[in-house]
Amino acid sequence: CYGSFAGAIRTSKACLNGSIAGRSRVSFMNNQKQQKPTLTGQRFKTRKRDEKERFDPTQFQESIVQGLNQTGSDLEAVAKFLDASGAKLDYRRYAETLFDILVAGGMLAPGGSISDDLTRTEFCLFTAQEDLETMQAYAQVFNKLIRRYKYLEKGFEEEIKKLLLFLKGFTESERNKLAMLTGILLANGNISAAVIGSLFNENVVKEGVSAAFAVKLFKSWIYERDINAVAVALRKVSMDNRLMELFPANKRSCEHFSKYFTDAGLKELSDFARNQEAIGSRKELQKELQEMMARGDNFKDIIAYVREEMKKTSISEQLMIGIVWSSVMSCVEWNKKEELVCEQSIKHLKQYSPLLKAFTSQGASEIILLVKIQEYCYDNIHFMKAFQKIVVLLYKADVLSEEAILKWYAEAHVAKGKSVFLEQMKKFVEWLKNAEEESESEDEEEN
Repeated sequence: CYGSFAGAIRTSKACLNGSIAGRSRVSFMNNQKQQKPTLTGQRFKTRKRDEKERFDPTQFQESIVQGLNQTGSDLEAVAKFLDASGAKLDYRRYAETLFDILVAGGMLAPGGSISDDLTRTEFCLFTAQEDLETMQAYAQVFNKLIRRYKYLEKGFEEEIKKLLLFLKGFTESERNKLAMLTGILLANGNISAAVIGSLFNENVVKEGVSAAFAVKLFKSWIYERDINAVAVALRKVSMDNRLMELFPANKRSCEHFSKYFTDAGLKELSDFARNQEAIGSRKELQKELQEMMARGDNFKDIIAYVREEMKKTSISEQLMIGIVWSSVMSCVEWNKKEELVCEQSIKHLKQYSPLLKAFTSQGASEIILLVKIQEYCYDNIHFMKAFQKIVVLLYKADVLSEEAILKWYAEAHVAKGKSVFLEQMKKFVEWLKNAEEESESEDEEEN
Protein backbone atom coordinates (compact mmCIF):
# COMPACT_ATOMS: atom_id res chain seq x y z
CA CYS A 1 0.00 0.00 0.00
CA TYR A 2 2.78 2.34 0.88
CA GLY A 3 4.48 1.63 -2.46
CA SER A 4 1.32 2.35 -4.37
CA PHE A 5 0.75 5.56 -2.50
CA ALA A 6 4.34 6.74 -3.12
CA GLY A 7 4.04 5.95 -6.83
CA ALA A 8 0.85 7.94 -7.03
CA ILE A 9 2.51 10.90 -5.39
CA ARG A 10 5.48 10.75 -7.83
CA THR A 11 3.08 10.56 -10.76
CA SER A 12 1.09 13.49 -9.46
CA LYS A 13 4.28 15.57 -9.02
CA ALA A 14 5.45 14.70 -12.49
CA CYS A 15 2.12 15.78 -13.99
CA LEU A 16 2.19 18.97 -11.98
CA ASN A 17 5.74 19.74 -13.04
CA GLY A 18 4.87 18.97 -16.65
CA SER A 19 1.84 21.21 -16.48
CA ILE A 20 3.84 24.06 -14.97
CA ALA A 21 6.58 23.64 -17.59
CA GLY A 22 3.99 23.62 -20.39
CA ARG A 23 2.36 26.78 -19.07
CA SER A 24 5.77 28.42 -18.80
CA ARG A 25 6.56 27.60 -22.44
CA VAL A 26 3.18 28.94 -23.66
CA SER A 27 3.63 32.06 -21.53
CA PHE A 28 7.12 32.54 -22.92
CA MET A 29 5.88 32.16 -26.51
CA ASN A 30 3.04 34.58 -25.87
CA ASN A 31 5.50 37.08 -24.48
CA GLN A 32 7.64 36.58 -27.58
CA LYS A 33 4.66 37.30 -29.85
CA GLN A 34 3.76 40.41 -27.92
CA GLN A 35 7.27 41.82 -28.12
CA LYS A 36 6.92 43.40 -31.58
CA PRO A 37 9.58 45.81 -32.84
CA THR A 38 8.62 49.44 -32.43
CA LEU A 39 9.87 52.57 -34.24
CA THR A 40 12.18 54.60 -32.13
CA GLY A 41 11.55 57.86 -33.99
CA GLN A 42 14.70 57.76 -36.08
CA ARG A 43 14.22 59.26 -39.58
CA PHE A 44 16.13 58.11 -42.64
CA LYS A 45 17.17 60.70 -45.22
CA THR A 46 16.06 60.26 -48.87
CA ARG A 47 18.89 60.22 -51.36
CA LYS A 48 19.17 63.35 -53.43
CA ARG A 49 18.83 61.43 -56.66
CA ASP A 50 15.46 60.07 -55.47
CA GLU A 51 14.10 63.49 -54.59
CA LYS A 52 11.90 65.23 -57.16
CA GLU A 53 12.76 68.87 -57.37
CA ARG A 54 9.91 71.28 -57.78
CA PHE A 55 9.82 72.87 -61.24
CA ASP A 56 10.76 76.47 -60.57
CA PRO A 57 12.39 78.31 -63.50
CA THR A 58 12.58 81.67 -61.66
CA GLN A 59 16.12 81.25 -60.32
CA PHE A 60 17.28 79.74 -63.62
CA GLN A 61 15.82 82.69 -65.51
CA GLU A 62 17.46 85.22 -63.22
CA SER A 63 20.86 83.59 -63.76
CA ILE A 64 20.50 83.59 -67.59
CA VAL A 65 19.13 87.14 -67.72
CA GLN A 66 21.91 88.44 -65.48
CA GLY A 67 24.55 86.80 -67.68
CA LEU A 68 23.01 88.18 -70.89
CA ASN A 69 22.80 91.68 -69.40
CA GLN A 70 26.49 91.48 -68.57
CA THR A 71 27.55 90.22 -72.01
CA GLY A 72 25.26 92.71 -73.80
CA SER A 73 25.18 92.63 -77.59
CA ASP A 74 28.55 90.89 -77.92
CA LEU A 75 27.36 87.56 -79.35
CA GLU A 76 30.80 85.95 -79.01
CA ALA A 77 30.65 86.69 -75.29
CA VAL A 78 27.04 85.39 -75.18
CA ALA A 79 28.12 82.09 -76.74
CA LYS A 80 30.97 81.70 -74.20
CA PHE A 81 28.63 82.53 -71.30
CA LEU A 82 26.08 79.93 -72.43
CA ASP A 83 28.82 77.35 -72.90
CA ALA A 84 30.15 77.87 -69.38
CA SER A 85 26.72 78.12 -67.72
CA GLY A 86 25.69 74.67 -68.94
CA ALA A 87 28.01 73.14 -66.34
CA LYS A 88 26.27 75.00 -63.48
CA LEU A 89 22.67 75.39 -64.63
CA ASP A 90 20.14 72.68 -65.49
CA TYR A 91 19.74 73.21 -69.25
CA ARG A 92 18.05 69.85 -69.66
CA ARG A 93 15.25 70.71 -67.22
CA TYR A 94 14.78 74.35 -68.24
CA ALA A 95 15.49 74.16 -72.00
CA GLU A 96 12.23 75.88 -72.94
CA THR A 97 12.93 78.74 -70.53
CA LEU A 98 16.45 79.11 -71.92
CA PHE A 99 15.29 79.36 -75.53
CA ASP A 100 12.41 81.69 -74.65
CA ILE A 101 14.88 84.12 -73.09
CA LEU A 102 17.36 83.94 -75.98
CA VAL A 103 14.61 84.64 -78.52
CA ALA A 104 12.14 86.92 -76.71
CA GLY A 105 14.06 88.15 -73.67
CA GLY A 106 11.86 86.39 -71.13
CA MET A 107 9.52 83.48 -70.56
CA LEU A 108 6.65 83.36 -73.03
CA ALA A 109 3.05 82.91 -71.94
CA PRO A 110 0.61 81.00 -74.19
CA GLY A 111 -0.04 83.12 -77.28
CA GLY A 112 3.41 84.68 -77.40
CA SER A 113 3.28 87.45 -74.81
CA ILE A 114 6.10 87.79 -72.26
CA SER A 115 5.20 87.08 -68.62
CA ASP A 116 5.23 90.49 -66.89
CA ASP A 117 5.98 89.23 -63.40
CA LEU A 118 9.39 87.80 -64.20
CA THR A 119 12.83 89.17 -65.00
CA ARG A 120 13.66 89.88 -68.63
CA THR A 121 16.55 91.08 -70.75
CA GLU A 122 16.77 93.53 -73.64
CA PHE A 123 19.57 91.51 -75.23
CA CYS A 124 17.76 88.88 -77.32
CA LEU A 125 16.83 88.01 -80.90
CA PHE A 126 13.67 90.12 -80.94
CA THR A 127 15.51 93.29 -79.95
CA ALA A 128 18.41 92.74 -82.38
CA GLN A 129 18.82 94.51 -85.71
CA GLU A 130 16.56 93.24 -88.48
CA ASP A 131 19.11 92.17 -91.07
CA LEU A 132 20.43 88.89 -92.42
CA GLU A 133 23.97 89.34 -91.09
CA THR A 134 22.76 89.77 -87.50
CA MET A 135 20.45 86.75 -87.83
CA GLN A 136 23.38 84.68 -89.14
CA ALA A 137 25.35 85.67 -86.02
CA TYR A 138 22.46 84.60 -83.78
CA ALA A 139 22.21 81.32 -85.69
CA GLN A 140 25.85 80.69 -84.79
CA VAL A 141 25.07 81.23 -81.11
CA PHE A 142 22.35 78.57 -81.23
CA ASN A 143 24.53 76.29 -83.34
CA LYS A 144 27.43 76.43 -80.82
CA LEU A 145 25.07 75.89 -77.88
CA ILE A 146 23.41 72.81 -79.42
CA ARG A 147 26.72 71.33 -80.60
CA ARG A 148 28.07 71.72 -77.05
CA TYR A 149 24.94 70.29 -75.39
CA LYS A 150 23.54 67.74 -77.85
CA TYR A 151 20.58 66.91 -75.63
CA LEU A 152 19.13 70.35 -76.44
CA GLU A 153 18.53 69.46 -80.10
CA LYS A 154 15.03 68.04 -79.66
CA GLY A 155 13.99 70.79 -77.25
CA PHE A 156 15.25 73.48 -79.64
CA GLU A 157 13.21 72.11 -82.54
CA GLU A 158 10.12 71.94 -80.32
CA GLU A 159 10.77 75.55 -79.31
CA ILE A 160 10.81 76.68 -82.96
CA LYS A 161 7.54 74.81 -83.60
CA LYS A 162 5.99 76.58 -80.61
CA LEU A 163 7.25 80.00 -81.69
CA LEU A 164 5.71 79.53 -85.15
CA LEU A 165 2.36 78.81 -83.51
CA PHE A 166 2.70 82.08 -81.53
CA LEU A 167 3.38 84.27 -84.60
CA LYS A 168 0.21 86.35 -84.17
CA GLY A 169 1.46 87.40 -80.73
CA PHE A 170 4.66 88.91 -82.14
CA THR A 171 5.20 92.21 -83.96
CA GLU A 172 5.92 92.23 -87.69
CA SER A 173 9.58 93.01 -87.03
CA GLU A 174 9.85 90.13 -84.54
CA ARG A 175 8.25 87.76 -87.06
CA ASN A 176 10.68 88.87 -89.77
CA LYS A 177 13.69 88.20 -87.53
CA LEU A 178 12.35 84.81 -86.50
CA ALA A 179 11.65 83.92 -90.15
CA MET A 180 15.19 84.80 -91.25
CA LEU A 181 16.68 82.88 -88.32
CA THR A 182 14.50 79.82 -89.06
CA GLY A 183 15.57 79.86 -92.72
CA ILE A 184 19.25 79.98 -91.74
CA LEU A 185 18.81 77.18 -89.18
CA LEU A 186 17.09 75.04 -91.82
CA ALA A 187 19.91 75.72 -94.27
CA ASN A 188 22.50 74.75 -91.64
CA GLY A 189 20.64 71.56 -90.73
CA ASN A 190 20.15 72.63 -87.09
CA ILE A 191 16.43 71.88 -87.32
CA SER A 192 14.25 69.70 -89.53
CA ALA A 193 11.91 71.07 -92.21
CA ALA A 194 9.11 69.43 -90.18
CA VAL A 195 8.88 72.69 -88.17
CA ILE A 196 7.15 74.25 -91.19
CA GLY A 197 4.12 72.17 -90.26
CA SER A 198 3.33 74.74 -87.55
CA LEU A 199 2.72 77.33 -90.29
CA PHE A 200 -0.25 75.28 -91.51
CA ASN A 201 -2.15 75.95 -88.29
CA GLU A 202 -5.45 77.66 -89.10
CA ASN A 203 -4.90 80.47 -86.58
CA VAL A 204 -1.77 81.73 -88.37
CA VAL A 205 -2.97 80.88 -91.88
CA LYS A 206 -6.28 82.73 -92.03
CA GLU A 207 -4.89 86.25 -91.61
CA GLY A 208 -2.02 85.77 -94.07
CA VAL A 209 0.61 85.57 -91.33
CA SER A 210 1.92 82.16 -92.47
CA ALA A 211 2.40 83.18 -96.10
CA ALA A 212 4.20 86.44 -95.21
CA PHE A 213 6.43 84.56 -92.75
CA ALA A 214 7.17 81.89 -95.38
CA VAL A 215 8.44 84.55 -97.81
CA LYS A 216 11.16 85.69 -95.38
CA LEU A 217 11.93 82.13 -94.33
CA PHE A 218 12.40 80.76 -97.86
CA LYS A 219 14.37 83.80 -98.99
CA SER A 220 16.98 83.31 -96.27
CA TRP A 221 16.95 79.51 -96.75
CA ILE A 222 17.49 79.74 -100.52
CA TYR A 223 20.09 82.51 -100.04
CA GLU A 224 22.09 80.22 -97.75
CA ARG A 225 21.67 77.13 -99.95
CA ASP A 226 19.62 76.78 -103.17
CA ILE A 227 16.18 75.60 -104.29
CA ASN A 228 17.43 72.04 -104.89
CA ALA A 229 18.61 71.71 -101.29
CA VAL A 230 15.29 73.16 -100.11
CA ALA A 231 13.38 70.66 -102.26
CA VAL A 232 15.35 67.72 -100.84
CA ALA A 233 14.73 68.84 -97.25
CA LEU A 234 11.00 69.31 -97.88
CA ARG A 235 10.63 65.92 -99.56
CA LYS A 236 12.46 64.23 -96.69
CA VAL A 237 9.65 65.16 -94.27
CA SER A 238 6.79 65.01 -96.84
CA MET A 239 6.28 68.78 -96.84
CA ASP A 240 6.88 69.23 -100.57
CA ASN A 241 3.21 68.70 -101.43
CA ARG A 242 1.78 70.75 -98.55
CA LEU A 243 2.98 74.27 -99.33
CA MET A 244 -0.48 75.27 -100.60
CA GLU A 245 -1.63 74.99 -96.97
CA LEU A 246 0.13 78.29 -96.26
CA PHE A 247 -3.02 79.90 -97.68
CA PRO A 248 -6.68 79.72 -96.61
CA ALA A 249 -8.77 77.01 -98.28
CA ASN A 250 -10.36 79.43 -100.75
CA LYS A 251 -6.91 80.51 -102.05
CA ARG A 252 -5.23 77.12 -102.34
CA SER A 253 -4.51 77.01 -106.05
CA CYS A 254 -1.29 76.74 -107.98
CA GLU A 255 -2.09 80.01 -109.77
CA HIS A 256 -2.49 81.98 -106.52
CA PHE A 257 0.60 80.36 -104.98
CA SER A 258 2.68 81.09 -108.07
CA LYS A 259 1.61 84.73 -108.31
CA TYR A 260 2.09 85.40 -104.58
CA PHE A 261 5.63 84.06 -104.36
CA THR A 262 6.70 85.29 -107.79
CA ASP A 263 5.62 88.82 -106.83
CA ALA A 264 7.60 88.40 -103.60
CA GLY A 265 10.76 87.55 -105.56
CA LEU A 266 10.64 83.77 -105.11
CA LYS A 267 10.01 82.53 -108.65
CA GLU A 268 12.10 79.42 -108.00
CA LEU A 269 9.70 78.43 -105.21
CA SER A 270 6.73 79.05 -107.54
CA ASP A 271 8.31 76.84 -110.19
CA PHE A 272 8.98 74.16 -107.58
CA ALA A 273 5.32 74.22 -106.49
CA ARG A 274 4.14 73.96 -110.11
CA ASN A 275 6.47 71.03 -110.67
CA GLN A 276 5.17 69.31 -107.52
CA GLU A 277 1.60 69.77 -108.68
CA ALA A 278 2.49 68.28 -112.06
CA ILE A 279 4.17 65.31 -110.35
CA GLY A 280 1.07 64.82 -108.21
CA SER A 281 -1.16 64.92 -111.29
CA ARG A 282 1.03 62.38 -113.07
CA LYS A 283 0.91 60.03 -110.09
CA GLU A 284 -2.88 60.25 -109.99
CA LEU A 285 -3.05 59.66 -113.73
CA GLN A 286 -0.80 56.61 -113.50
CA LYS A 287 -2.85 55.22 -110.62
CA GLU A 288 -6.09 55.61 -112.61
CA LEU A 289 -4.45 54.11 -115.69
CA GLN A 290 -3.37 51.03 -113.73
CA GLU A 291 -6.88 50.62 -112.31
CA MET A 292 -8.39 50.80 -115.81
CA MET A 293 -5.97 48.11 -117.01
CA ALA A 294 -6.74 45.95 -113.97
CA ARG A 295 -10.49 46.24 -114.73
CA GLY A 296 -9.82 45.21 -118.31
CA ASP A 297 -11.18 48.41 -119.90
CA ASN A 298 -10.85 48.45 -123.68
CA PHE A 299 -7.93 50.37 -125.20
CA LYS A 300 -10.21 52.84 -126.97
CA ASP A 301 -11.59 54.10 -123.63
CA ILE A 302 -8.14 54.16 -122.01
CA ILE A 303 -6.62 56.14 -124.89
CA ALA A 304 -9.51 58.64 -124.85
CA TYR A 305 -9.15 59.15 -121.08
CA VAL A 306 -5.36 59.64 -121.27
CA ARG A 307 -5.60 62.16 -124.11
CA GLU A 308 -8.21 64.16 -122.20
CA GLU A 309 -5.92 64.25 -119.15
CA MET A 310 -3.01 65.35 -121.34
CA LYS A 311 -5.04 68.37 -122.44
CA LYS A 312 -6.12 69.22 -118.88
CA THR A 313 -2.68 68.99 -117.30
CA SER A 314 -0.57 70.03 -120.32
CA ILE A 315 1.44 66.79 -120.24
CA SER A 316 3.50 66.24 -123.38
CA GLU A 317 3.51 62.96 -125.33
CA GLN A 318 7.15 62.43 -124.25
CA LEU A 319 6.13 62.48 -120.59
CA MET A 320 3.01 60.44 -121.23
CA ILE A 321 4.75 57.53 -122.96
CA GLY A 322 6.90 57.12 -119.83
CA ILE A 323 3.75 56.97 -117.67
CA VAL A 324 2.05 54.51 -120.04
CA TRP A 325 5.15 52.26 -120.13
CA SER A 326 5.40 52.21 -116.30
CA SER A 327 1.67 51.43 -116.01
CA VAL A 328 1.85 48.62 -118.55
CA MET A 329 4.83 47.00 -116.84
CA SER A 330 3.38 47.29 -113.32
CA CYS A 331 -0.04 45.76 -114.06
CA VAL A 332 1.28 42.20 -114.10
CA GLU A 333 3.15 39.98 -111.63
CA TRP A 334 6.36 38.91 -113.33
CA ASN A 335 7.90 35.47 -113.12
CA LYS A 336 11.11 35.35 -111.07
CA LYS A 337 12.86 32.98 -113.47
CA GLU A 338 14.88 34.68 -116.20
CA GLU A 339 14.14 32.03 -118.83
CA LEU A 340 10.39 32.40 -118.33
CA VAL A 341 10.08 36.16 -117.84
CA CYS A 342 11.29 36.83 -121.39
CA GLU A 343 8.46 34.81 -122.93
CA GLN A 344 5.97 36.35 -120.48
CA SER A 345 7.05 39.92 -121.32
CA ILE A 346 6.75 39.37 -125.07
CA LYS A 347 3.23 37.98 -124.67
CA HIS A 348 2.22 40.85 -122.35
CA LEU A 349 3.67 43.64 -124.51
CA LYS A 350 2.17 42.19 -127.67
CA GLN A 351 -1.24 42.59 -126.01
CA TYR A 352 -0.55 46.21 -124.96
CA SER A 353 1.33 47.36 -128.09
CA PRO A 354 -1.75 49.29 -129.45
CA LEU A 355 -1.73 51.40 -126.26
CA LEU A 356 2.00 52.15 -126.60
CA LYS A 357 1.58 52.93 -130.29
CA ALA A 358 -1.09 55.58 -129.51
CA PHE A 359 1.51 57.69 -127.66
CA THR A 360 4.56 57.33 -129.91
CA SER A 361 3.44 59.46 -132.84
CA GLN A 362 6.62 61.56 -132.57
CA GLY A 363 10.23 60.48 -133.01
CA ALA A 364 11.17 61.99 -129.65
CA SER A 365 8.51 59.84 -127.94
CA GLU A 366 9.97 56.71 -129.54
CA ILE A 367 13.45 57.59 -128.22
CA ILE A 368 12.01 58.16 -124.73
CA LEU A 369 10.29 54.77 -124.87
CA LEU A 370 13.54 53.06 -125.92
CA VAL A 371 15.40 54.68 -123.02
CA LYS A 372 12.61 53.65 -120.62
CA ILE A 373 12.86 50.06 -121.87
CA GLN A 374 16.65 50.15 -121.44
CA GLU A 375 16.41 51.48 -117.87
CA TYR A 376 13.68 49.01 -116.94
CA CYS A 377 15.62 46.00 -118.22
CA TYR A 378 18.74 47.17 -116.38
CA ASP A 379 16.93 47.90 -113.08
CA ASN A 380 15.09 44.54 -113.20
CA ILE A 381 17.86 42.02 -113.67
CA HIS A 382 15.56 39.22 -114.92
CA PHE A 383 14.85 41.34 -118.02
CA MET A 384 18.49 41.84 -119.02
CA LYS A 385 18.31 39.22 -121.80
CA ALA A 386 14.84 40.31 -122.92
CA PHE A 387 15.78 43.80 -124.14
CA GLN A 388 16.47 42.94 -127.80
CA LYS A 389 13.34 40.78 -128.10
CA ILE A 390 11.16 43.56 -126.66
CA VAL A 391 12.57 46.12 -129.11
CA VAL A 392 12.09 43.78 -132.09
CA LEU A 393 8.50 43.04 -131.01
CA LEU A 394 7.66 46.76 -130.79
CA TYR A 395 9.35 47.36 -134.15
CA LYS A 396 7.16 44.72 -135.78
CA ALA A 397 4.09 46.22 -134.05
CA ASP A 398 4.89 49.65 -135.57
CA VAL A 399 5.45 51.17 -132.12
CA LEU A 400 9.14 51.86 -132.86
CA SER A 401 10.56 52.96 -136.20
CA GLU A 402 13.93 51.94 -137.62
CA GLU A 403 15.04 55.61 -137.51
CA ALA A 404 14.40 55.76 -133.76
CA ILE A 405 16.18 52.45 -133.13
CA LEU A 406 19.22 53.48 -135.18
CA LYS A 407 19.39 56.85 -133.41
CA TRP A 408 19.11 55.21 -130.00
CA TYR A 409 21.89 52.78 -130.95
CA ALA A 410 24.19 55.52 -132.26
CA GLU A 411 23.78 58.27 -129.68
CA ALA A 412 20.55 58.37 -127.66
CA HIS A 413 21.15 55.41 -125.33
CA VAL A 414 21.96 55.94 -121.64
CA ALA A 415 24.76 54.47 -119.53
CA LYS A 416 22.67 51.79 -117.76
CA GLY A 417 23.65 48.41 -119.22
CA LYS A 418 25.00 50.16 -122.30
CA SER A 419 27.57 47.54 -123.36
CA VAL A 420 25.20 44.59 -122.80
CA PHE A 421 22.25 46.09 -124.67
CA LEU A 422 24.31 47.47 -127.59
CA GLU A 423 25.83 44.01 -128.06
CA GLN A 424 22.33 42.45 -128.03
CA MET A 425 21.14 44.93 -130.67
CA LYS A 426 24.22 44.71 -132.91
CA LYS A 427 22.92 42.13 -135.40
CA PHE A 428 19.44 43.65 -135.59
CA VAL A 429 20.88 47.13 -136.17
CA GLU A 430 23.12 45.75 -138.95
CA TRP A 431 20.06 44.14 -140.52
CA LEU A 432 18.18 47.47 -140.32
CA LYS A 433 21.09 49.32 -141.96
CA ASN A 434 21.35 46.77 -144.77
CA ALA A 435 17.61 46.90 -145.32
CA GLU A 436 17.78 50.67 -145.46
CA GLU A 437 20.65 50.59 -147.99
CA GLU A 438 18.79 48.09 -150.17
CA SER A 439 15.70 50.26 -150.05
CA GLU A 440 17.72 53.32 -151.08
CA SER A 441 19.36 51.49 -153.98
CA GLU A 442 15.96 50.27 -155.20
CA ASP A 443 14.66 53.84 -155.12
CA GLU A 444 17.66 55.01 -157.16
CA GLU A 445 17.06 52.31 -159.78
CA GLU A 446 13.41 53.31 -160.11
CA ASN A 447 14.42 56.95 -160.58
